[in-house]
Amino acid sequence: MKKKLVVLAAAMLAIVMLAACGAKSQEDVLKDLSAKAEDMKGYKAKAKMTLQVGDEPQTYDVDIWHNDPNYYRVNLSNPAKEQSQMILRNDEGVFVLTPALNKSFKFESDWPNNSSQAYLFESLVEDIKADKDAKFTATDKHYVFETATRYQNSQMLPSQEISFNKKDLTPASVKVMDADRNALVTVEFSKMDTKAAFDKNDFDMKKNMTGAQLEMPVTAAVDDGEFTVNYPLAAAENGAELVEEKEVKTDDGKRVVLTYDGEKSFTLVQEKSTDVPAVTVSTSVNGEIQDLGFTIAAMTDRTIAWTYDGVDYMLASNDLTPDEMTEIARSVQGSMVK
Repeated sequence: MKKKLVVLAAAMLAIVMLAACGAKSQEDVLKDLSAKAEDMKGYKAKAKMTLQVGDEPQTYDVDIWHNDPNYYRVNLSNPAKEQSQMILRNDEGVFVLTPALNKSFKFESDWPNNSSQAYLFESLVEDIKADKDAKFTATDKHYVFETATRYQNSQMLPSQEISFNKKDLTPASVKVMDADRNALVTVEFSKMDTKAAFDKNDFDMKKNMTGAQLEMPVTAAVDDGEFTVNYPLAAAENGAELVEEKEVKTDDGKRVVLTYDGEKSFTLVQEKSTDVPAVTVSTSVNGEIQDLGFTIAAMTDRTIAWTYDGVDYMLASNDLTPDEMTEIARSVQGSMVK
């Protein structure tokens, strides 16, 4: 009996040792991820991004193309609102396209290399490499890292949980969290083709604008100039309250100016976007790209401007930090009441 127990114990110990030898460490996995990012010539991925704004979460389809080293195409679409927006990087620069309005904006930007990007594989790997205190766990199917983010204004979204599929090291999900560890942005990947092939015009601005418009008619987001005024949910918590609402008539309808006063004063301007007959030259934009989740904004030290659901918004303040401006801008999209 004792002999059998000894043999059984030895067998169990061997199994444990073999399992331990087969388990990869945090350093092993990061090394493998880095090698994959360096070796990959290009990829196509699909994901769903959910943004927690206001009372109702907003979900967007994200279509990601990357051709090494510097070609990118990220298409964000919300089928429920019949709208889309695209970030494009090619040899000519970085563009943000709004097909429903036939508008194209060109940024002097190092995007996506200047901050975290929750839907780009190589950016996620860089986030892990940059955080020397990153935490690591392994489940049956995933390798999971918890890291700091590299957003330009990271106080609002300081940390993230990144899960990679064990089978092929492709991203499975990303949860970007606030200081209380609430997931404000969640990206769930459905597929990733790591051997994708591209045509030479796949990242051409005009071709992508035309292709997107064929899927989403220009008239879908344009009407008679009327729109519902939205109010920022995060104004009060940033030390401001609405003191004046002024409506100004314009050639295309109306412009609404909201003035907020208090410890952190700011002005928010809203007016209906107008489409242009044809895209000839992209409008150059001063400022850096700021991803609000539901749309792309242009940010300077004192302003942040964006378009959403056919309405142009511009927030200006001498008191708010860039982080606070971003927080207020994100809260505007979810508000339908004062």
